[in-house]
Amino acid sequence: MNRYVPTQESLANHPLPTWYDDAKLGIFIHWGLYSVPAWAPTTGELGAVDWDVWFRSNPYAEWYQNTMRIPDSETRRYHERAFGLECAYSDFTHQWRAERWDPDEWAELFRTAHAKYVVLTTKHHDGYCLWPIRHTDFCVGKQGPRRDLVGDLTHAVRDAGMRMGLYYSGLLDWSFTRQPILHPSDMGFLYPQTFEYVDYVYKQYQELIHTYEPSVLWNDIGWPELGESRLPHLFAEYYNAVADGVINDRWRISRPNQDMASHDMGIAWSDFKTAEYHLGRSSTISPHKWEFCRGLGYSFGYNQVEDEEQTISLDDLVQLVVDVVSKNGNVLLNVGPRADGSIPEIQARRLQQLGRWLDSQGEAVFATRPWTRAEGETEDGASVRFTAKGSTVYACIYGRPHQSVLIKDVVAADNARVRVLGANETVEWRQTENGLVLTLPERLPTEAAVTCAAIDGLVDRQ
Repeated sequence: MNRYVPTQESLANHPLPTWYDDAKLGIFIHWGLYSVPAWAPTTGELGAVDWDVWFRSNPYAEWYQNTMRIPDSETRRYHERAFGLECAYSDFTHQWRAERWDPDEWAELFRTAHAKYVVLTTKHHDGYCLWPIRHTDFCVGKQGPRRDLVGDLTHAVRDAGMRMGLYYSGLLDWSFTRQPILHPSDMGFLYPQTFEYVDYVYKQYQELIHTYEPSVLWNDIGWPELGESRLPHLFAEYYNAVADGVINDRWRISRPNQDMASHDMGIAWSDFKTAEYHLGRSSTISPHKWEFCRGLGYSFGYNQVEDEEQTISLDDLVQLVVDVVSKNGNVLLNVGPRADGSIPEIQARRLQQLGRWLDSQGEAVFATRPWTRAEGETEDGASVRFTAKGSTVYACIYGRPHQSVLIKDVVAADNARVRVLGANETVEWRQTENGLVLTLPERLPTEAAVTCAAIDGLVDRQ
């Protein structure tokens, strides 16, 4: 008997699975035909670039097809130089072979980074499908690598002890449309608007759900307006197939007269909300579970012109992780592989560095919950982020603190015990009027600029 039926009341009874709340870190993967040209201008991060500039100079390499359709764009000029204007986007299927791809190597890298789940793009906005689907010839089964990329990675990820999730572009499909998107408001009408497309998308989702049983169903941009009545049926079908699965909030796009820049693309029901780069990131503890996604650089898909300058530093990355987790979020960190299936060295190195930081500091991240507040400060002005697990509060101190550090506006119980994660001894502490003074080890146990102290018996004085 099916537990869920296609009503708001029934879907609202679906609890947030503990595994997802505990996970904190996932890996996003954007890999597809766009990985062949692998080119975009390095314009900047989403939300930090004016919308009048964004689409014409789109730094998202996975948007290559849309940007090359804009006559005066840098991407179109690159395409003309590198491939010739007679080369259609679909011709990249003849060049994509994934000849160096080893899904087990990917899974081992992600496991080393301490990721708890992986989300793969099964169909991005270009419409090309990464599994041998029955409903189109524009897929890996008939054009391109000629192997089930979704299935092979799913097996590898699960064998490595992680959960597998699947991304799907529900609203946009450029194999059905020709006019380029030039502004966020264009996404309110430049998408397939036929019942044929609704049926096509619905059947593809059903195939993904029942073939791979993904732990995360990650839709992007929106869902065809003509098919909105089908969404409760799709959600109920998914929950009945994957009881502890989760659904994101990007199923309804804002209408053309609304502000797309707000990134408010949610529906009345979802297991978690989403944020991306500078759009939608929570500044306080969110009462609703959320997930923050970004690339290691400016792009999600592999961009051959990105280098260290565009790649997030290790210090910024670990600070991002503790900030999001302290505010009830997960981090979905993107990897953009090359067309041959290899992961760029700079991306692999950053994941390995993050993994080493989590080796010693992960106790303050995984399976934690928000404390009474997310943010604090030291007497020297360094930021602090708080998480909690049972009676233990973790104070994650930004920067490289002095041996003596005062965390303002907190009080420790008389019998409090304090230890620095990664060190093998408890540390001395004393209470002052201004806060708690910790005496840290001479040598901090992490190369990254966040050091976490576990404090049993801490009170918020604010």
